[in-house]
Amino acid sequence: MEFLVNLAIVIAVAAVAIILGMGLYNMFKGGSGNTSQKLMRARVAMQAVAVALLMAALYFFGPDR
Repeated sequence: MEFLVNLAIVIAVAAVAIILGMGLYNMFKGGSGNTSQKLMRARVAMQAVAVALLMAALYFFGPDR
């Protein structure tokens, strides 16, 4: 179970990095502002998921458990 949670955390952090890269690429190429807003909202949502997974992993599998 711990392996699956760790894998989910890695996937979530990678997704945040990919979405951030897509947003930066869109900004540097002079893309649509609407697309930038959508990517920013997706990044923030994915960051929330990643942080929630990290906190859950610490709670359930932390050093005192």
